[in-house]
Amino acid sequence: MASATLTDSRWIARGEERTSLSRFLLWLAPWTVLLALGVYAAGLCLYFGLNQTNLDNRFAFGLWIFLDLGVIALGAGAFFTGFLVYILKRAELRPILNTAVVVGFICYSGAVGILGIDVGQPLRFWFTFWHPNTHSMLTEVTFCITCYLLVLCLEYIPILLRNRQLRKVPSMLVFEHQLHKLVPVLAGVGTLLSFFHQGSLGGLYGVLRGRPFAFRQGLFIWPSTFFLFILSAIATGPSFLMLVTATVEKVTGRRLVPQEVFRRLAFISGVLLAIYVAAKSIDTLIWLNVTSPSVGFAPWQYYMYKPFGTPILFVEIVLLGLVPAFLLTYRKTAMRRGWLLTAAGLACAGVLLNRFVLTVQTLAVPTLPFDEFLQYAPSWQEVASFGGVTAYGVIVYSLSYRYLPMFASPKGENTHVSGD
Repeated sequence: MASATLTDSRWIARGEERTSLSRFLLWLAPWTVLLALGVYAAGLCLYFGLNQTNLDNRFAFGLWIFLDLGVIALGAGAFFTGFLVYILKRAELRPILNTAVVVGFICYSGAVGILGIDVGQPLRFWFTFWHPNTHSMLTEVTFCITCYLLVLCLEYIPILLRNRQLRKVPSMLVFEHQLHKLVPVLAGVGTLLSFFHQGSLGGLYGVLRGRPFAFRQGLFIWPSTFFLFILSAIATGPSFLMLVTATVEKVTGRRLVPQEVFRRLAFISGVLLAIYVAAKSIDTLIWLNVTSPSVGFAPWQYYMYKPFGTPILFVEIVLLGLVPAFLLTYRKTAMRRGWLLTAAGLACAGVLLNRFVLTVQTLAVPTLPFDEFLQYAPSWQEVASFGGVTAYGVIVYSLSYRYLPMFASPKGENTHVSGD
């Protein structure tokens, strides 16, 4: 498909009428209902405690942590796109920058919100900062995620201040202009914070000596999972941005970014995904032949329990790793929008499967001869709570799309300007 230009009628032009308010409210209605259900379920968990869930002392990580890790990985497109645009000066990706910031803000704020429920005593959230456990990787994760969420808020404010009505206020216009000067600095700080917390989330599993399925040998001072989490996040973040943008284009019936932006994101995502698959394959071979036997377990023992058969390893590395990496980088498939978006979906599914395996399978498989295989299914409160987070994301993005300049032209000028 040829790249779209500003003369393409499908581009959002200045002054173009938006959809009617009634249609917009009709679009928001089901998401608002889902959000209300999620708030109710979260309220039950906060009021009555975590006995509303199917988590227990043996299975402390479940749906919430799995999806939190997945959402944070998919939200990596925010810091990585900022890094590419402001640090590496890849100006051709500027049209997607604002939507990357909003998607990152939604992912991280939603993850922090669900973590507040999962902690069980959110009123004591400040304990982590005032009484930090300096020997825990989760302390570093908490600090970095909190700081990066603040960075995303600061990056979101200039977008918010570009609302057409707010720009009529001179003081707001000046404030937005001055704040925009800090965005490159914020992008650099956000990149540093995100690299470390993505890595520490993976390193958390790599240091679990009591869980040989996840334990990994050290590389420098970090386990190999530290680097694998970073690679997988920056590889799939651009793919998730493509899926979000393509979905918005489908819903609105408008061309929002040139096809060249999709191809560039696809190539970056594909190359990084190929590097991740190579590193993951090497790590898996070392674990199969060295790490697992050294702690007294034959590798096949971890895959003898349904639904964790050996095919899950093949699916993660080959079908959801190697295949999308090829489709994203091979010129003929990258030129076809259908193949490109299919590959992006496979890549995102791959990182979600990886987080599922490390979060759920790690706790489910026995580590002692007398241990039983643990089975876990989330309660409706867990599902509804995260459904509420999903609805929150859709609502925030919808409002941002309607009232803020979410997409820019290839020349860097905003073509989607909010109305009244």
